[in-house]
Amino acid sequence: MSNPMRPPRAPRPSASPRPLTTPGTRPGPAARAALPAVALAGALLLAGCSGGADTEPPGSTSAKMNPSSAATPSWAPVTGKPQVVPAVREFRQADGRGWRPSKGARVVVPAGEKSNVADEAQRMANDLGLGLVYGDQEVRPGDVEVKLTGKNSDNNVPVKSAADEAYTLTAAGTKLTLTAPTDAGIFYGTRTVKQAVRAAGGLPEGTIEDRPDRPQRGMSLDNARKPFSQNWIEARLREIADLKLNQFQLHFSDDQGFRIQSDTHPEIVSPDHLSKAQVRQIIALARTLHISVVPELDSPGHLGAVLDHYPDLQLRNARGRVISGAIDISNPKSAPLIDSLLKEMAELFTNPKGAPAYWHLGGDEYQALMASSPATSYPQLARAAQKKYGSRGTIEDLTTGWLNDRQKTVEAKGKNRVEAWNDGFFTGGVVSADKNRMVDYWTGKEAGKRDPADFLREGRDVMNFNDEYLYYVLGEPNQFVYPTGQRIYESWTPRVIRGTRPVAVPAGMTGPDRIPGARFAIWCDRAQAQTVEQVAAGIRLPLAALAQKTWDPGTPALSWSDFKALANRVGQ
Repeated sequence: MSNPMRPPRAPRPSASPRPLTTPGTRPGPAARAALPAVALAGALLLAGCSGGADTEPPGSTSAKMNPSSAATPSWAPVTGKPQVVPAVREFRQADGRGWRPSKGARVVVPAGEKSNVADEAQRMANDLGLGLVYGDQEVRPGDVEVKLTGKNSDNNVPVKSAADEAYTLTAAGTKLTLTAPTDAGIFYGTRTVKQAVRAAGGLPEGTIEDRPDRPQRGMSLDNARKPFSQNWIEARLREIADLKLNQFQLHFSDDQGFRIQSDTHPEIVSPDHLSKAQVRQIIALARTLHISVVPELDSPGHLGAVLDHYPDLQLRNARGRVISGAIDISNPKSAPLIDSLLKEMAELFTNPKGAPAYWHLGGDEYQALMASSPATSYPQLARAAQKKYGSRGTIEDLTTGWLNDRQKTVEAKGKNRVEAWNDGFFTGGVVSADKNRMVDYWTGKEAGKRDPADFLREGRDVMNFNDEYLYYVLGEPNQFVYPTGQRIYESWTPRVIRGTRPVAVPAGMTGPDRIPGARFAIWCDRAQAQTVEQVAAGIRLPLAALAQKTWDPGTPALSWSDFKALANRVGQ
């Protein structure tokens, strides 16, 4: 994360209405806003129908009883490649007119309204203004058939690999077929259809085979320094879901604020905060959008909002000066306080049984370790380390032990994907960081500035948060500049973890199994530097570029100017 006290670094360049359904069907979760009226009207105008007076209204099932009554749509051919962000990985073009949304067309779900793709089908029908039917229905010209090819497992469960997010779309004979092994894949296919209609009115004739390169792709939000409303957060969730990003990290506690209701410690909660009910609604929406929420309660640093109410637990140096935001990890009362908050928040951020359950421990910028001589500056920490770990014990060991213990706390609450910032991992001590903790690599400029190659060589997975490209720091302190979509699009890949060059390890260490992806981080160091509207506008194109490069890290086919224009069309 970002630190106002970090030393300066060298400058770098700046960079529709709800559809009708058959009687007895049950609508899915609240769907997203339909396509803009102009875009949808244009698509429907192009998608004229022969014998239009006989076309069935949305939701009608009479075509099953009398298939001949379904008119064959006639429309201007959809040409070229599918126009979507991120670009599809493979498209096999065929001869034909392609597919466009047309009057009377429906989304058909053979598995029925209780299948785990019913909500994705409902969402697509809402997005495109189509009808929706379930069960054994005749697939008519103009229809979209949605079929699950894998096991009908629990609904909206986070996926475990990129293969689970694959999907196939075939436009043939004025019909569209969407298949996938999971409901996540179905969901991404519906995003492709929605974007293609916005950009080009529909999909060209042929088959799309698509899947992401990296399984973890997302955004991180500092809601502690600057409060963001539930509505703002939910708008961003919908935005990143359309880009096929699947993670949302929420940094809700820092020196400037604790932004979630706490029943165990209500005194620490900032006036402008999210209630638990609001958090549950955010989590519920994220799940329907196939986004995993990654909560972050940072420690042992960045705890100022908590420690304002527990001054006896504040870290002090040898001269008695209070160190802002840092907790004294040698104090026996410190761990119970943080563990009580971790347990409460872990129970709030629920996860489906058996699914990946994420938690971020923080671990960065503990100021005791940023001193030139930590043992001299903080003798109480040095004594505690030696008492616990023997004469060779160091403050780094004490800090590692602290994070290991906090990891056990959240794991006991079911969290099975635990992360921490890279400057919270140390070498040469008598205590090692838990082997299952993933490294979130953001900087090579802070204390503990190990090369990402070191982590990969020792067998750790590394998430890419490269602050050179992926840090949007309000006010641009410490020579940060707002990242641009162009710079990410043209010169970054998941392998560029630190600085501007790919990490120097064998290619076998840089695949999706070791570098699972990246997150674009918004940090609010100077909270008043931008309004929430300006933040939303500023991150839009960088997020689109991140989506492209995590879905397919190869050189994009489109120039930046063409990609930008496309992102603007599909992101209306």
